[in-house]
Amino acid sequence: MIENNNISSKSLTPPLWSRGWYRFAKHKPSPNYGPRPQTSRISLVVIHSISLPPNEFGNDCIEQFFENKLDHSAHPYFKALEGVKVSSHFLIKRNGNLIQFVSCLERAWHAGTSSFKGVENCNDYSVGIELEGAEFGGTFEDVQYETLSSLCASLVNEFPIHHFAGHEHIAPGRKKDPGAGFSWHLFQKSLGLANSFFP
Repeated sequence: MIENNNISSKSLTPPLWSRGWYRFAKHKPSPNYGPRPQTSRISLVVIHSISLPPNEFGNDCIEQFFENKLDHSAHPYFKALEGVKVSSHFLIKRNGNLIQFVSCLERAWHAGTSSFKGVENCNDYSVGIELEGAEFGGTFEDVQYETLSSLCASLVNEFPIHHFAGHEHIAPGRKKDPGAGFSWHLFQKSLGLANSFFP
């Protein structure tokens, strides 16, 4: 006879989040982060787009860039990236695969000079998500929206997220991603959140 030790199946399930790391992401820790100010609250998610080299997909160059492992001699474009140290918290590949580089409890270096609703230094209080894609006229895959929506739904449950914005919204004139090819309408519909959450 099997005794009931009051251990529920729920208690055996690993938590979705552990110290700011998401269970359903592949973890590739980046050195490009720092501590958040003690007074900051994670209230914003910033959506980016990136491709390395530009408009080329399906390689590991973005991951290598965020990990400071990019071979700058591998492509002429990479020369301009020498010495640049950046990373988002997450990257969603064209096939929907999710990679996490920085704990959400830490300040990833993804936004640069930025401001949202009059509050500067968006890195202090935001989570950065990169979509593998082109900012000029490029579109994104359905599976990327699916991964993005699942991740953001979990972020909203874990942190006091009140807004989503593109890099173009927090650094207008300087940045243009994720670009016109990103469907904010589809993203909002998949999350089912109010208009006030979106740009």
